[in-house]
Amino acid sequence: MNEQDDLGRRIAAVLDASADNLGRAERERLVAARNMALARHRPEPARVKVPAWAPAWAGGIAGWTERRVLGVQYLIPIAALVFGLAAVTYMHWSPSNDIADIDAGLLTDDLPINAYLDQGFDSWLKRSSR
Repeated sequence: MNEQDDLGRRIAAVLDASADNLGRAERERLVAARNMALARHRPEPARVKVPAWAPAWAGGIAGWTERRVLGVQYLIPIAALVFGLAAVTYMHWSPSNDIADIDAGLLTDDLPINAYLDQGFDSWLKRSSR
């Protein structure tokens, strides 16, 4: 039990004790005020389920578009995600991996790898290609 529960019980006890001391006229006024408040009370309007927007061409899948998870509001982002993933996969897919070809060429060549790292070798290649 916490402090708030204890405070609530003490307040309820004080209100109950003071309610016993009310006269008949005061009780009738309180009952009339309560009845008037209940008469003025308007119940909350019932929530009307509005169907999700579905395009006319949806046809048979229109029932699926009314579900929260598969709603039309998710259709465009999911389609964009799938299209983007397909585009990235297409852009990065190549039948021959260029880096692997270069590595294989370096390893099968008779020239040592240190020759490729030499700055003079690069200038010699440029001069000899002329």
